[in-house]
Amino acid sequence: MIIPINLPLGNYDITIERGVLKKAGSLLDLERRVLIVTDSGVPAEYAKTVAAQCKAPVIETVPMGEESKSLSVFEKLCKIMLEHGFTRSDCVVAVGGGVVGDLAGFAAASYMRGIDFYNIPTTVLSQVDSSVGGKTAVNFGGIKNIVGAFYQPKAVLIDPNTLSTLSKRHFSNGLAEAVKMSLTFDKELFELFESGNAEENIETIIEHSVKSKAAVVEKDEKEAGLRKVLNFGHTMGHAIESAAELGGLYHGECVALGMLPMCSPEIRERLKNVLKKLGLPTEYHGDMEKLIAAASHDKKFSGEKVNVITLSEIENFQMEEWSTKELFDRMKEFFA
Repeated sequence: MIIPINLPLGNYDITIERGVLKKAGSLLDLERRVLIVTDSGVPAEYAKTVAAQCKAPVIETVPMGEESKSLSVFEKLCKIMLEHGFTRSDCVVAVGGGVVGDLAGFAAASYMRGIDFYNIPTTVLSQVDSSVGGKTAVNFGGIKNIVGAFYQPKAVLIDPNTLSTLSKRHFSNGLAEAVKMSLTFDKELFELFESGNAEENIETIIEHSVKSKAAVVEKDEKEAGLRKVLNFGHTMGHAIESAAELGGLYHGECVALGMLPMCSPEIRERLKNVLKKLGLPTEYHGDMEKLIAAASHDKKFSGEKVNVITLSEIENFQMEEWSTKELFDRMKEFFA
């Protein structure tokens, strides 16, 4: 399946197909210098499969985890491209999850003011969400994604076969973003989560999620309006992620928690049942002072106000502006 993305500055395709990893050479322009960025948690054969289809590949494997989304690792990627004589005619390919995609995309966006970037996501989270939309970034000063750029890939290849090596927890972690998309834009998909088996329906879940996000990105590429809805669950989720002890909670698990306080009571109960079914958390008992401190650094804050997304019914979301007190009171109500 091919899902086209149509944007003012250019179009590209998202291809969803089992085995498409082995067709990268026919779908992407790899007849040049190619920096393939992957991480130590991704099976090495994925990057090697892509490299075998490139004219002049350079594979760089960064350590697995959020710590690699740093200015120091970003600098290392730029240095590698400089040392290998990369020009504006060359490209970067991300082969991995959201960390790899964000990091490699930001390096591509910055090197020589921008070279071609391709994304080959290999986790549920990156296939249903982070590979679509062109957000690239690194973490800085303890704050997630605070330094980055909007930079669209030239193409995205999604191969569901790569999900077979994921642990159950990583598989569930990625589904949280698909649940987010279903709550805000796709009632049919949410009902599938309620009644069906996620693993058996993963291709349908990927397809629905990508189509929903693509439609939003086409209308609002740089988050001026509608795209802010994609932050549903993220205001509190990012705070939980920043405040949690190292390795304590994954991104999707934090988003799952962050959605709960923003739903109406009726939807919250249905959401809790879905999260439990998927093996995602529904309770958080961390340090409230750390949580509030982390939330206060959110990019969505404007002075003493923060933009939040609430949900009264499925597909019926509201964009609201809360005071910091309102946000912190809601956090204490649910997580203290």
